Amino acid sequence: MLGVTIMLYPTTAAWFSQYNQASLVGMYGDQLAETAPDVATQLSEAYSYNEALSSGALLAAGANVAVGSGHVSGEGASYTDQLSTPSGVMSRLRIEKIGVDLPIYHGTAEDTLLRGLGHLEGTSLPVGGESTRSVITGHRGLASSRMFTDLDKIVVGDTFTLETFGEVLSYQVTDVVVVEPDQTETLHQEAGKDLVTLITCTPLGVNSHRILVTGERITPTPPRDLHAAGSSSGVPGFPFWALAFGGALIVAGGYVYWTVKPVRRTAENRSEA
Repeated sequence: MLGVTIMLYPTTAAWFSQYNQASLVGMYGDQLAETAPDVATQLSEAYSYNEALSSGALLAAGANVAVGSGHVSGEGASYTDQLSTPSGVMSRLRIEKIGVDLPIYHGTAEDTLLRGLGHLEGTSLPVGGESTRSVITGHRGLASSRMFTDLDKIVVGDTFTLETFGEVLSYQVTDVVVVEPDQTETLHQEAGKDLVTLITCTPLGVNSHRILVTGERITPTPPRDLHAAGSSSGVPGFPFWALAFGGALIVAGGYVYWTVKPVRRTAENRSEA
């Protein structure tokens, strides 16, 4: 029984994770619809926050998670007050090529990265704009969720989309870099460019290197992406085959046990005689 549970855990856990993430993405859209007047204010404050931000990120040698090095000049709303919703979701990332549709949260704490993607504090908020660079991080290779597991399949020319408080921002990948364990990488704004960098670890299961996928804003936003915005996140059907398979193994195991048991008893009785 324990062996069956261990064997089927990754499949069922991944399904529940996808279901939960899809529910959060759907909740995010509903919450924005219910607070429409506040959306414009939130976006305006986010733009102001980015303008006051000295944005940057440092990926130190041997580190798996980047550290935000930017700071906000003057007095303004705190980072956690920006793009705030009751569910905690600040944005949504879609990468059609690899089937990614995930919520983005504030910060990169471990518990955050187990629920979805994390926006790196100290880098631009994911609302776009000239001379901005937002950094989004995520795990790969988790038994319970795919997250950024297939990010290594992304190549220059591929696209991804952010949906932030009703804004639809599309990006085309311009650079894919694998950073060696002993390398230090700095990520800063580039004058006039609207950039987003996605970061995860590699190789799968080893996690000694980091993959940096950078995309530059496509303007205007492609009609296809505008049309897809706000659509529900697709969740595959529950893997009933896994339950059926597990049930079959249990039945087969029970059959073998009860078939062999009388034979063992007979052998034991003979030895005692």
